[in-house]
Amino acid sequence: MPKTNSQGNPRREELPETLKKSDRKAQDTFAKTYDSAMDEYDDAKRASQTAYAQLKHTHEKVGDHWEEKEEYGDSDDRAESSGRGRGESAGGVNANASKEHLYQQAQELDIEGRSDMSKDELVEALRKESQRRTSGS
Repeated sequence: MPKTNSQGNPRREELPETLKKSDRKAQDTFAKTYDSAMDEYDDAKRASQTAYAQLKHTHEKVGDHWEEKEEYGDSDDRAESSGRGRGESAGGVNANASKEHLYQQAQELDIEGRSDMSKDELVEALRKESQRRTSGS
């Protein structure tokens, strides 16, 4: 099912829950990339992976929604790798952001112990918290 309507706007009912809670730019990026990838590959799984990969260049997952990044670019090792499936994914967390930025997000999400965490530990804590909030646990 297309993620955009005939005017090119995202179909909210077709978007993943995290994108329904996100801004219009995140919705547009995902929906338009998904539809383009479906035209190209005719494979829903691959189209979804392509759409999320593009979304991660412009947005980062914060809790249960996506927020626009300050700078366009790769967000983790997997995005930096040119080969599909290589490298570690941070689940939408911008692992390439500064430790200060990650700390601020951890503070926003009220992650305990954040002041004693390394950058890698902050990334992992943010990934787990986002996953928890997304799954509704």
